[in-house]
Amino acid sequence: MGSHKLHRLTALSVKKINTPGKYGDGHGLYLIVDSSGAKRWEQRLTVQGRRRDIGLGSISLVSLEEAREIALKNKRLARDGGDPIAEKRVAEGQNISFKDVAMSVHQLNAPSYRNAKYAAQWLSSLENHAFAVIGSKAIGSITSADILSVLSPIWVEKNDTAKKIRQRLSQIMKWAKAQGYYSGDNPVELAEHALPKISKVDSHHAALAFSELPDMVQRLSESALMPSLRMALLFLLLTASRQSEVLHASWNEIDIKNRQWVVPASRMKAGAEHIVPLTDKALDILNEARELYPNSELLFPNERSGRALSDNAMRLALQKRLGLNTTVHGLRSSFKDWASEKTNYQNEVSEMALAHSISNAVEAAYRRGNLYEKRCQLMRDWADYLYGGEKTVIQLVQGQPS
Repeated sequence: MGSHKLHRLTALSVKKINTPGKYGDGHGLYLIVDSSGAKRWEQRLTVQGRRRDIGLGSISLVSLEEAREIALKNKRLARDGGDPIAEKRVAEGQNISFKDVAMSVHQLNAPSYRNAKYAAQWLSSLENHAFAVIGSKAIGSITSADILSVLSPIWVEKNDTAKKIRQRLSQIMKWAKAQGYYSGDNPVELAEHALPKISKVDSHHAALAFSELPDMVQRLSESALMPSLRMALLFLLLTASRQSEVLHASWNEIDIKNRQWVVPASRMKAGAEHIVPLTDKALDILNEARELYPNSELLFPNERSGRALSDNAMRLALQKRLGLNTTVHGLRSSFKDWASEKTNYQNEVSEMALAHSISNAVEAAYRRGNLYEKRCQLMRDWADYLYGGEKTVIQLVQGQPS
């Protein structure tokens, strides 16, 4: 093996050699025989000052003559300052489809997505808008024009969807570049400059004035809605929670003894566990739910299927059945307005009650303090307001002796 003689192997010897080891042929080309008996080609080269081992494939796919040709080409390229490995990856990029790369990126990142629903949406958005257009194209040949062909048809009419797809396309192309499947600028970033500017509009969720909420609570309590839906809406309002948090709330998250609802990090938007204090009214609702649905793991199951209520159920109940001009998320805005205008609680208390993420480092450090007791009192005041409103306060004042 120490000789520099070229072409030391023959087609016959390659076939007959079965002892595990490394057998040189010249130009850094070796036949590798694994302990399993499998045989493959490998080339050892110095590429841009570094020693590299380059796999050239199995002998069942690459003949001795083909391996010699590839090895000679690689040696010449390396001698001239090139990188055979990088060129090999670029060549592979011409044989791997955009869809295959997208599936790899999705599989790689799925464990880090906040929930299974988001993982499914990530993929379905590409299936609906990208795969039919560029799915079969080689990842190494994707251009800004290809990206435009995906985004342009939906950029104006479905701008929110288009922006999400743009982010996913960029993530896929960045991964492909990191793998060496193409070189140059990210075609997604180039395409962005050719997309029309979309005027920003007020995207706030419709919300009721907080003064209307006590009346809403009374109407909701007396409504003919499905009991689980009625209770879910009241519980959401009392806890100032997000729709998804309530729809999928389960009994194993409820700590009756400590009057807490502990929402795990996996179900929170900010990715951190959230402890919600439960008022007397919230506990009354839970007691009613337990009596009505004793065998359900969910707090508020769909009575027909036993599964979680649909995402649209709450919105339709508010807007169609009760005729209210508010979204479900808008109820959280109503809570925030009430806390800001009708109480003396610090902003941090209501922000923590809403489980908002923290962008300010100083505020984040402050919030690590014990605000739970303050939140307990805030939510008791909120429940009193919802079920009594300002009328109760006025009556108490008027009833005082002069």
